[in-house]
This record gives sequence, structure tokens and C-alpha cells, in this order.
Amino acid sequence: MNKTVLITGATSGLGYDYVKLFANDGYNLILVARNKEKMQQIKETYSHLNVTVIQKDLSIGGAAKEVYEEIKQQGAHIDVLVNNAGFGLMGEFDKLDLQEQVNMIQLNVTALTELTHYFLPMMKERNSGRILNVASTAAFQPGPLMAVYYATKAYVLSFSEALVEELSGSAVTISTLCPGATKTNFGSVASVEGTKMFSRAMESDLVAKEGYAGLMSGKRVIITGSVNKLGALTAKFLPRSIVAKVAKYVAGEK
Repeated sequence: MNKTVLITGATSGLGYDYVKLFANDGYNLILVARNKEKMQQIKETYSHLNVTVIQKDLSIGGAAKEVYEEIKQQGAHIDVLVNNAGFGLMGEFDKLDLQEQVNMIQLNVTALTELTHYFLPMMKERNSGRILNVASTAAFQPGPLMAVYYATKAYVLSFSEALVEELSGSAVTISTLCPGATKTNFGSVASVEGTKMFSRAMESDLVAKEGYAGLMSGKRVIITGSVNKLGALTAKFLPRSIVAKVAKYVAGEK
């Protein structure tokens, strides 16, 4: 019997790259996103697999529970959970729309936490399963001009690493993907495509492949790209005030 993966934010960027990677390995797919038309196209593309389409906006409170309830009613077993959905915003905290920032926290933090809470017990009961939480190299530092986004990704990394220890001795693994700037629609949504941080953005399919390999090997934290690995390491040793200044600099225009 084919295994099943649940992927959030499945219609574009890294989410769509993961759809292709898991489909190529024969996984049945449960897709969660806002774009139903795109998900239907994916379903038609992979008609040889069991593809379930769930149209939800996870930035709305209660949506994650609705996803869980729908899957539960179908009797599906989730072997892999990919918490990929998320977005960022560029600008000074007090000048950005508050509701949009709250929605960001809901999507990047709350929905990810809820979905992990709903599906982790099933994996523990079967003593089998993998979870990939998508964070960012932003998780390693404060991020002026993207203060809330950086904070959400720091949460994802801290939360995920704590669960790794809770699951010590179990066959269930949790991996955190920490890419740097990646060529997806994230850049346009966050209005950061013209910044220094995106001057060396990686291709999304390369990031996804590194993340996939790390997930399947049970790697704890996956930092993609040698430059990003160096940056994450450096951030651990420099004073936080200096790291924040550097982050603010790279958030500036090229």
C-alpha cells in the first residue's frame, strides 16, 4: 500500500516541488491550499495516485482543525506531514497592517502547531512517521524590517527541535528545513525580490531536494546552501545586536 503525505501550501514554490518529489516516489497526496483549480490540475497530472484536494486558507483560525476533521472522516493515515505553507511581509512593524501580521502568525505558527498536534499522536501510535516543518535561516537571528516573519520562523525551529528530543527513541522523526532566499512567489508576496538578501536566491527545486533528502534520512535541521550554512553558524557566535544590524542591511535594496 502506498504511503500518504499531507502537504500544505501545495500549489506553488517549495510546496509544489514537494508534490512532485513525493509523487515520483509513489506517495498518495493530500493537498491543502487556497487555489482549488491548481490542486485539481495536480490531481489530474497524478491520476495514477490517490490525490485528495482540500481547499483551505490556513491563515484563518480553525482551518487546521477542519483539515484534520476532513482527513479523519476519510480514514486516511498520514505517513508524512509537510508544514510548508507560510508567508512574510517587508516593512517597519508599526507601519505594516496589523491584521496581515496576525494572519502571518496564524499561518506560520498556529496552523503548523495545530497540524503537528493533530497528526503526531497517530504517528506515535504506529511508531512510524515523518514531519517536515519549513522554517528559514531567518530562524537564527532577529530580523528588522521583517520582525514578525523572523520571529515566526524562530518559533518553528525551537518548537521542532524540542519535539525531536521528546520523540527520542521513537521511530517518528521531525526535521526543520531552513532555507535562505529561494526563488518562489514568497519574494513577490513579501516584497523582498529587490533586496540584497535575494541577490543569491537558490532555485526552489534544489532547496526542495535537499530538504527531501534530509527528511528521509531523519536529519534534525536542514540548512540549504553553503553560504546559508555559514551565515547560520556565524549568527550563533556574533552578538545579537550585530546580527540584527546585518539582517537589516541585507533587507535593504540592492
